[in-house]
Amino acid sequence: MKATIQSQGRQFTVSKDDVLRLNSIPGAEEGSTLEITEVLAVGEAPHTAVGTPYVEGASVKLRVLENRKDKKIVVFKKKRRQGYKRRRGHRQTLTVVRVEDIQAG
Repeated sequence: MKATIQSQGRQFTVSKDDVLRLNSIPGAEEGSTLEITEVLAVGEAPHTAVGTPYVEGASVKLRVLENRKDKKIVVFKKKRRQGYKRRRGHRQTLTVVRVEDIQAG
């Protein structure tokens, strides 16, 4: 069974045992479980339930595998012939989760 969920403004289509890299979720410790109730669609064709905007009673259970930082991204700005250049780096904090169970409403 597949489900389309919404987490932190982003949408993911998941099935059981998928591993997701989400933006850092505050309070999520390694080994703990999370439940997402913002399920946009659930099921397989031709028996798919689509919500308006969410499916009533549907939820997805996630297990937190780890909290870590992503690869470094270099942000470089330059204006030619002006003597202006800036170099900055950024590492996004991530929460890695595995889909444990999908409950259809």
